[in-house]
Amino acid sequence: MRRILITSALPYANGSIHLGHLVEYIQTDIWARFQRMNQNEVFYVCADDTHGTPIMIKAQGEGITPQELISRVHKEHDQDFKDFLVEFDNFYTTDSDENKFFSEEIFKSLEKAGKIIIKEIEQFFDQEKQMFLPDRFIKGECPKCKTKDQYGDSCESCGATYTPTELINPFSSLSGSKPVKKKTKHYFFKLSDCEEFLTHWTKSGTLQPEAENKIQEWFKSGLQDWDITRDKPYFGFLIPGEKEKYFYVWLDAPIGYMASFQNLLQKKELDINFDDYWKDSGKTELYHFIGKDILYFHALFWPATLNFSGYRKPTKIFSHGFLTVNGEKMSKSRGTFITARSFLDHIKEPEFLRYYYASKLNDSMADIDLSLDDMVTKVNSDLVGKLVNIPSRTFGFINKYFDGKIKTLNDIKKEPFYFELIQKSLDLQHEINELYENRLFSQVVRKIFTLIEDVNELINDQQPWNLAKNIEQNKEQLHNVLTTCAYIFRNATIYLTPILPNLSFKVASLFNEDIFHDFNQAGKDIKNVTKYNHLLQRLESEQVENLLSANKEQGLSKPENKKINMNQQIKIDDFQKIDLRVALITGAEYLEGADSLLKITLDVGSLGNKNVFAGIKSQYEPNSLIGKKTVFVANLEPRKMKFGVSEGMILAASDEKKGPFILFPDEGAEPGMKIK
Repeated sequence: MRRILITSALPYANGSIHLGHLVEYIQTDIWARFQRMNQNEVFYVCADDTHGTPIMIKAQGEGITPQELISRVHKEHDQDFKDFLVEFDNFYTTDSDENKFFSEEIFKSLEKAGKIIIKEIEQFFDQEKQMFLPDRFIKGECPKCKTKDQYGDSCESCGATYTPTELINPFSSLSGSKPVKKKTKHYFFKLSDCEEFLTHWTKSGTLQPEAENKIQEWFKSGLQDWDITRDKPYFGFLIPGEKEKYFYVWLDAPIGYMASFQNLLQKKELDINFDDYWKDSGKTELYHFIGKDILYFHALFWPATLNFSGYRKPTKIFSHGFLTVNGEKMSKSRGTFITARSFLDHIKEPEFLRYYYASKLNDSMADIDLSLDDMVTKVNSDLVGKLVNIPSRTFGFINKYFDGKIKTLNDIKKEPFYFELIQKSLDLQHEINELYENRLFSQVVRKIFTLIEDVNELINDQQPWNLAKNIEQNKEQLHNVLTTCAYIFRNATIYLTPILPNLSFKVASLFNEDIFHDFNQAGKDIKNVTKYNHLLQRLESEQVENLLSANKEQGLSKPENKKINMNQQIKIDDFQKIDLRVALITGAEYLEGADSLLKITLDVGSLGNKNVFAGIKSQYEPNSLIGKKTVFVANLEPRKMKFGVSEGMILAASDEKKGPFILFPDEGAEPGMKIK
């Protein structure tokens, strides 16, 4: 038996859980349930991340204390997780006595180890609000790519990280005023001293290959000492011996994993040694599931903090990508920034989302896309049309002609054709286990539904309804068919239990079992089959439309497309605002997961190389484009998409029936030439 502690990143307590958050919690829950079904000792803990300036400011705006705010949000988060069947062993808060104790204890240990220093630094200060500004409350132009309206610590457009003082034209997002620089003393964790340890640790197999490669980029640019202080006013834990300086939220947030686990042991009076999980890594395993946006904190700061304060490091860190909806970043203006509660209010069935996410998830850091139309099609086809279609078409015959009884596995062995199908489902167990272990959930789904399709094909071929018309002659054959369907349906549902726990519970009751708690149940005889009760309702497109309409009513949905008035004239000055250039296509390639887009690399002369994503896949093979020239809109604002940043647009023509057709300049036009 393995002893496993699993965590998900802590949701911030200043807003609701949304569908993007659920990518992480659903996949972690699936993995935790899988481990439990293999009879391992599993603890899955999490907590609300409750400290920091945003919490303090939001509470002030509502006229309540931070504690009142985080208490209210915690109840909301807790209910959302429960309703999406995310089964934490403990969902706690970082504003706790346990977290304060561990934060202070770790800080003192790091100080004793010589990893804490004090430096005088310059920070931005908002004179109107009379406070130092955290990174996320300073905005300006990215110093690397010059994209406007970027945060003070990282650029959402190019992914660069930097200090707030490097921003171009910075401003306070609280007051809108230009901040001034002011000196203050801060505590720093000497991350630069940890490079030797981190170089070895990050190459130890703890990280995914993509994460390890990303970490190496940060090593090349040099590890910077980590500012772990925030000045008052601030909501958090005071640094020991200080009256106006607090621990930065990112110091005490991951320590919340430890605090939540300690609270679990105390609350449930478990006879388990805390140090077995947090000090002696030889006895237990520790896994963190995180988004790729917080990889820096979890793969550098966190292991270094743990190592030099006397605690164990994570066994593995599993990083995942972001969620796009209908191929684009979640957007309030398009109605695709959907909260967990809004989804439940309109779609009703949380397992539809759990199943759809599982069908997309793998072990990589790639983003996944939630296509709402595809979700409707997929859940209706797979779950309703294939999975629950099996008992709805067969259980009635089992009860009518065989009093709910089917053959034992030993009896059905005498019928090689039918037993081979059942054995195929049993043989799949080992492979399913390996796929779950490696978080290849999309492959789990494909394997199981290949099995389910075999059963539906058997039903269509054998037609039990026709066999039943002459029951005396066909009774043995009918019993074999029904026995085969029952076993494989049950086995498939057992394998799907981590993904669809509620449906699994209902199916278990059809076989007079309390619950499917062990994958090995697939190899056991079925006692009897009860009368079939309806398991799932179809998902209707109208429910999705209502979901988006509800968001529209809240000012969150996609604005109506404005019709272009073809008779409306523009002035030459309007046209001259568009910078059209000749560009040479130097590269073109398919994008995995893209229905219509190709990635095009352009040489635009003096403007350098540009990457664009063009919806021309239906018309052009990538290799046919290389070496041709096209027309490029050079001054279009860069657009961050699922596949990266598109740095402009190439011109093409189409109508409702034909196209798109790229516009190619005449011979003699050279890359970079301006079109007038």
